[in-house]
Amino acid sequence: MSKKPDDRIRIKQGGRVFQMRIAGLAFRNGHVLVHRAAHEKFWTFPGGRAEVGETSQETLKREMVEELGVEAKIDRLLWSVENFFHYEGRDWHELGFYYLMHLPDTLPFHETDIIHRIQDGKNALEFKWARATGQALTALDIPPYFIADEIETLPASPRHLVWNDGNLDEK
Repeated sequence: MSKKPDDRIRIKQGGRVFQMRIAGLAFRNGHVLVHRAAHEKFWTFPGGRAEVGETSQETLKREMVEELGVEAKIDRLLWSVENFFHYEGRDWHELGFYYLMHLPDTLPFHETDIIHRIQDGKNALEFKWARATGQALTALDIPPYFIADEIETLPASPRHLVWNDGNLDEK
C-alpha cells in the first residue's frame, strides 16, 4: 500500500514553520468544545491544517468528520489570525481561521469529562466541553490567548488580528 501524499499546508524552513490551520468554536449548554493531544498541557479549538485546493470551510467540515465522526454546520467566520509562537523548539507562523460552527446533538455532552478520544496520526486526541468564559479558558490554557477575552462576546463581524502567543513550550 502506498502512503497518501500529505497535501496539508505546512512549510518548514530551518527552525521555522508556516502553516494554515482552521478551527471551529461549537457551543452547548454554556460550554465550548476544546481538544488537545493527550501529551500536551494546553488545549485548542478543534480543527486542523488546510489542504491545498480546499476552502477553509471544507477543511473544518473534513476535520470534524475525521476527528469526531459528525457533520458540522459551518456558520460565520469569527477571526482570521496571523499567529506567531514558539513550540517544540521552532518558531511558528500560523495563518488561522476560526469559525462559529454547529455540531449535531448526537455528539455527547458532559460538563467535566472527556467526551471523545481518537488516534490522529501520531497523536492521541481528547475532546471535552469547557465553560465558555474567559476565566475558564484562561485556566485551561487555550491558545490563541486573545479568544479567552472575547469568548463571552463573539465579534459581530470577522476580525483580523496579528497575534503572538509567545513560547508554548513553557506553558
